Formats: sequence, C-alpha cells, structure tokens
Amino acid sequence: MIINGVTIDATFAEAFPMKATRAIITAQNEKWAMIAAQAMTGFATSVIACGCEAGIERTLRPNETPDGRPGVSVMIFAMGGKGLAKQLETRAGQCVLTSPTSALFAGIDSDTKIPLGKNLRYFGDGFQIAKVINGKRYWRIPVMDGEFLAEATTGQVNAVGGGNFLVLAESQPQALAACEAAIDAMKQVPNVIMPFPGGVVRSGSKVGSKYKALNASTNDAFCPTLKGMTQSELPANCESVMEIVIDGLTKEDIDNAMRVGIQAVCNLGAEQGITRISAGNYGGKLGPFHFHLQEIMA
Repeated sequence: MIINGVTIDATFAEAFPMKATRAIITAQNEKWAMIAAQAMTGFATSVIACGCEAGIERTLRPNETPDGRPGVSVMIFAMGGKGLAKQLETRAGQCVLTSPTSALFAGIDSDTKIPLGKNLRYFGDGFQIAKVINGKRYWRIPVMDGEFLAEATTGQVNAVGGGNFLVLAESQPQALAACEAAIDAMKQVPNVIMPFPGGVVRSGSKVGSKYKALNASTNDAFCPTLKGMTQSELPANCESVMEIVIDGLTKEDIDNAMRVGIQAVCNLGAEQGITRISAGNYGGKLGPFHFHLQEIMA
C-alpha cells in the first residue's frame, strides 16, 4: 500500500492488556492545572522502568469540569490494578496535593473503584472533612493556601497498551517533523495518550539483549547507523526512524489514533522525505491485540 508516495508496510503493531484510569485536575487557571498535570504524568513513559505509563489527554474548559474551573484530563495505565492504584495515589499525593490551588476529581466511571483522595485525606491530620454531593464522596483537606478538594475514588477499567507505528525518513529533521504532525492530529482523538516525551520515542526496542541483565535493547534492525553491521530493515535512503506509542481505553480508540496519525504523516508525503510507515511487533507473542497497518489505512 502506498499513500502519497509513502509505503505502508504489510505488518502489524502488537499490544497487550492493561488497566487504566482517568483523573481530572483543576486549578485557579489553566497554567496551574497544566503544571500539576505535567508533574503527575512525569517519568511515566514505560511500565518497564516507570511502573506506569501516563500522559495528558487534553485540556478542559471550565464548563467541562466538576468545579467550573480550568482543568486537565490525565490518564494512567499499568499492568495490573494494584500497581495502578499505587501509582495514582503516589502521584496525586506528591504532584497534585502539593500544587497551588489544585483540586482532583474522578475522570472515569466504573464498577471497580480505586482510591483518589480516599487515603490522601490523612494528610489533613484529623482536620479533614468529608462531603457527599449527589452520591459522591469528596474530601476537604486543609493546606496552607486554603484547602485541597479531592474526590474519594475514581474508576478503573480494562485498557490496551503498546499500539505503535514507526516513521522512516530520509533525515532526522524530516522524521521529527512528521511525528510532530502525527501527534498534533492524534491529540484530537479521545481516550488515548502517547506516553513518551512529546509523544515520540527515538529509542525503539526489541525483546532481549546480549547482556543477561537487560530484558530489552535497541531495535538494531531499524537503527540507521547499523545498516552494514546487522540485518537491517532500512532502505539506503533512510537515515532516521522514530516511533509513536499509543495507549488507549479500547482497541478501537488506538485504531482511530493510529489512523489519523499515519494519515498526518502521509499528508507530508515522499516530497518531505517520508519513505515508509512500519510497526513494532514480536511475532504475535507479546500481546493479543494486533493493529495491522494496511487494514487500518484501507
């Protein structure tokens, strides 16, 4: 398949089941809501070393938030419910409770509940106050700038992690420009995050390593500097490869994000140095969710 001169490989991305939640952070203004959100989702690119994968889903207008203030929707993904709950609580306590003027609310409904402000209330040292509004419990925790309002729980849902595609280009600036265009388009898709810095990862990995202590190592088949030293997947005119990884609440959400992202790359086309779109998989052995590029773009 070729779109605007860009070859879409006959391959698939491979993803796996995860657990996810969403939280809504509000503040006096968008600046401080975003600061809290950025802090909460920091160091959360991969479950391999970070314990979770997290990102900012979108900003929220005052009429979209529970307290009528500017807000930011954040999403956190982990391999299991216990790990998700721990990451959420730790990040909320260290990054949102501490952030000036912030408040924290549930962002997703589910029969499975995990603590949001339920345990953070103990920071109030006995001065915290519970409030039930429309059947939902909130905690008012005294802090030095006033009080921190946090909903007691949020929902936990099944999710999918690891959807991806690779952008192959003639130069590093062209690969990055294509990925930036893809991320801008994908940010308009709900229920997904791209957890790596700016949504882009340049250090794509393969399973295993020559070093026993490592479970993953550089994806040498897609490293342009190793063309003559390994079994390369790259054509002679490809000098840079970058990857976009997507986590979503459902397979369909990731399908949609990949479609608009790949289309944004193809809109730049071969004239802008984009040669191919490929994807990372492990022969179908890593996870049960497969995202076939040509089917998505058909």
